[in-house]
Amino acid sequence: MITTNLTFDRWAEVFGDEVLTAAIVDGIGHKAHVVDMTGESYRVIETERWLRASWREDFAI
Repeated sequence: MITTNLTFDRWAEVFGDEVLTAAIVDGIGHKAHVVDMTGESYRVIETERWLRASWREDFAI
């Protein structure tokens, strides 16, 4: 399993070579299942909840 927040067209930024990147994406993508998880981040949502709860505890009278 590979996870990333970059679309395939931006992988060349990471590997620095478009030909190498095309070969990597082709090899990884062959017979793969690609799942697009577009939407809000669960980690961000949970962190915001935690911060709000922590803030209420710190400043409770």
